[in-house]
Amino acid sequence: MKILMFAHSGSLNRGCEAIVRSSTAMLKEGLEGIEVYLASDQPETDRIISQLDGIYDGAAVPIKRYSYDWLMSSIRYKLFQDETYALGKIHKKIIHRIKDIDVLLSIGGDNYCYGEQPGWYEIDRIAKAQGKKLVLWGCSIGEEDLSERKLADLSLFDLILTRETLSFNLLRNKGLHNVRLVADPAFTMEKEELQLPQGWQDGNTIGFNYSPLVNKRNPESKTAASRLIQHILDTTDMTIAMTPHVIAAGNNDYEVLNEFYQQFKATGRVILLPEHLSAIQYKGYIARMRFFIGARTHATIAAYSNCVPTMVLGYSVKSKGIAKDLFGEEKLVLGIDELSDLTKLKAGFETLLREEESLRTKLMSVVPHIQSRSRHAVDYLQEII
Repeated sequence: MKILMFAHSGSLNRGCEAIVRSSTAMLKEGLEGIEVYLASDQPETDRIISQLDGIYDGAAVPIKRYSYDWLMSSIRYKLFQDETYALGKIHKKIIHRIKDIDVLLSIGGDNYCYGEQPGWYEIDRIAKAQGKKLVLWGCSIGEEDLSERKLADLSLFDLILTRETLSFNLLRNKGLHNVRLVADPAFTMEKEELQLPQGWQDGNTIGFNYSPLVNKRNPESKTAASRLIQHILDTTDMTIAMTPHVIAAGNNDYEVLNEFYQQFKATGRVILLPEHLSAIQYKGYIARMRFFIGARTHATIAAYSNCVPTMVLGYSVKSKGIAKDLFGEEKLVLGIDELSDLTKLKAGFETLLREEESLRTKLMSVVPHIQSRSRHAVDYLQEII
């Protein structure tokens, strides 16, 4: 049986890498005789994932102006408001693979959180027209993300696996019956522990992650983040390890974290982790931290899964839902509008200090159950195949 994962932008987003890496491992462990392939916008970035049986170029192909395909697309859209011809050409690299595949996994996680996705809708439609099994793998979706068109697409799926309870309840309440609750596959991902850098304090290093995406959505949050770093340096003896997790052009955590590093390096208590590490290597560092503060969801999952008390600089339903499933409440998750509020950032950090042991104990208790829930995704997949 052949499985194709698609809707993957590339592994310079180490969260995307974590999903592919952990999902491939779970699938191969739980299903005999399968082959797992990946369609990627940047296939060269995914060669580090050795368990895959093949990596295809799945990048969109623009239609050249005044070409035959451009002319046909224009006519069909103007006369019939039909964009399927154009979408079929744009996404032909994935579509032409469908005939050779048994199961397609749409793996983006939060891909359905960002407006309409007509290209994926067309891929989904063609997959079902060819009689293939179609699965939305480990997703998060908020109320504000849904539309009639998106719900129509979701109804095509043989199986929708939500990675947290908030999305599960929402989709069930919208009348979708093909929905099951699992957890993010990255909770099960392995880690690789590299040598600790100079200045790392064993048992007394806090990880810090901030992203250009957060900065774009709340520009004042960058100043507040800088002041939080200063507060940590002033009130504790901890080392702060700047931890990038997405290193893609135009969305590179390393660049903004390097600004913080340059600002505070004279203190001798700030470290900047390299920008070239893999997801399992970042997880290896995060696992040895005392605390973690982070904006990237999969950086925080790396912390949670190693029972590191964590404060999330969240910006979507996924952050809230994951925390709720871990703690029974949206514990230590700040919304995007709160990230410019230094008082709330300090209060969150003080909660980490005050509740350090209880947070760690809670994670030690619940993470094995969350990891088991992650693996149930394979059981649900087996039911439909």
